[in-house]
Amino acid sequence: MDFEYGVIGGGPAGYTAAMNLAKQGHSVVLFEKDKMGGTCMNKGCIPTKSLLHASEIYKNIRKYGITPDFAQIISEKNQKVDKIRKALELAVKNSGVTTIYAEACIKNKNTIIADNKEYKVNAIFAATGSKPRELKGLEFDGEFILSSDDVLNLQQLPKSVLIVGSGAIGIEWARIFSNFGVNVTITEMAEHLIPIADIEVSKRIERIFKQKGIKYYLNDSIEKIENKVVTLKCSAQISPDFILAAAGRVPIKPECEDVCVLGDSAGEIQLAHYAIHQANEKTLGISLNKNLIPSVIYGEPEIAWTGLREQDIDESFQKRMLPITALGKSWCDDATDGFIKLIVKDNLIHGAHIVSKEASSLIHILLIAIQKQITIEELKEICFAHPTYAEGIFEVLK
Repeated sequence: MDFEYGVIGGGPAGYTAAMNLAKQGHSVVLFEKDKMGGTCMNKGCIPTKSLLHASEIYKNIRKYGITPDFAQIISEKNQKVDKIRKALELAVKNSGVTTIYAEACIKNKNTIIADNKEYKVNAIFAATGSKPRELKGLEFDGEFILSSDDVLNLQQLPKSVLIVGSGAIGIEWARIFSNFGVNVTITEMAEHLIPIADIEVSKRIERIFKQKGIKYYLNDSIEKIENKVVTLKCSAQISPDFILAAAGRVPIKPECEDVCVLGDSAGEIQLAHYAIHQANEKTLGISLNKNLIPSVIYGEPEIAWTGLREQDIDESFQKRMLPITALGKSWCDDATDGFIKLIVKDNLIHGAHIVSKEASSLIHILLIAIQKQITIEELKEICFAHPTYAEGIFEVLK
């Protein structure tokens, strides 16, 4: 069977590339060994946001003595993922892509083998994804040491959990478990939580976690585990029901070098929206600025940032900050913890960092301003509605 293009992997990078090429009139075959949607839809972004939503609802009603049916919550999460996946499968089909649900391997730059059949193509896009990073001494066993994949299929809540790592995975699961009343402890080898974030974002999240009773140990790691008792290097001992090893994910590299590698498997920025834009760059010619990819960590409050951080700048830059308490909408929503922080120079914004409700939406206003070099004075000319969180952008620019 001959096609112009072969795409291996049905995650955001793979299905975007396949659909783009098909809509341009090319014949495309897409191979997926498991489920369409990749990590984001099936083991990451979508299922965790569903659980976060459920946990936030429960957090607000647990004072009434209501016990969550966690197995039912997991079932509803799976139903939501299934519905979204079916819509994606239909979109891929309608675009004209031929989908083969089978594990594929690359024989050479023009040949893909799947189900003992050879598929001849002019070019190959490999979007083979990633897998949870396994740490030495914390090898996954599916019982006491869980990966971010494993934890999505819990049928009952633990009483206590130890989370190793405080990136997006660790922080979001800490929030999910804490909202459900689980005793949460985090251990992080870096000096602060969310070490890749702006330093003031990290410090604010540390303060919020203290207020919520989420324990964390910084500059620390696991020294030993004996009989499910965990001893940290600082000598603290923890007896969790299980450990969630949340040290990120590692790329699954294709074996053939003569192909275009996309998404997580490229070993660059492991975010679904980056993978989509990367596919758009390769198939549609849309430019991509790797320095302006927005990062978002979900929960209450949301965390979002793009561009330069405080630790990246010198004295020629200025900081502008607005506490979220300055916004009337935050008081109406009982969501007053957070801030909007800008890194500015020469009347332009070079970095934006937000801890706030709706931060995941607000960051895009500032991202557009940074990328298109809209000056601060030009931004001031925009009339922001009141009361909103968005008007905080106008206020911080004053």
